[in-house]
Amino acid sequence: MTKQIILASASPRRRELLDQIGVSYRVHAVDIDETPRLNESPLAYVERVAAEKSAICRERLQSDLPVLAADTAVVLNGRIMGKPHDFEHGRAMLEALSGKTHRVYSAISLRGRGHDQAVSITEVSFRELAAAEIEAYWRTGESRDKAGAYAIQGHGAVFVRSITGSFSGVVGLPLFETAMLLEKQGINILDE
Repeated sequence: MTKQIILASASPRRRELLDQIGVSYRVHAVDIDETPRLNESPLAYVERVAAEKSAICRERLQSDLPVLAADTAVVLNGRIMGKPHDFEHGRAMLEALSGKTHRVYSAISLRGRGHDQAVSITEVSFRELAAAEIEAYWRTGESRDKAGAYAIQGHGAVFVRSITGSFSGVVGLPLFETAMLLEKQGINILDE
């Protein structure tokens, strides 16, 4: 069976992760309102957003190919942090994460023969961050479009004291869970 799927995401990080495990795909990104609902838990939020993305993509394309969508949220003290609007917002996020442990929720939704979902929850511990390094990090441009204002796969890695869980989940696509869902759709990534 072909390994090709449709990736309902414009994220270059998700493309890199699929490339890493040898899954071919074509991109059809969908934009939806990603505003958390009132009293929506972080887990319910990422599951809902990933499911809505895959459903909308599947409906628009009317393709037989499985559709993979994902959503990732950085959560501190039960609050979804989102992406920074500007430097002040990004600085506030990084100051809040400084010296603390937060969680990263990554949900994946795969629609093909039915609908399957999985979630990865990873704990990430930051060391204490100085104001000057937060400003220097912002100047790299890396944090501007990232949940929680950092990229663990880039310069932001120097802030991370430890992680418990899925590194790829923090990047944006938990590969263990992705491979399991693909296998349920008949796509075994280790098949030649």
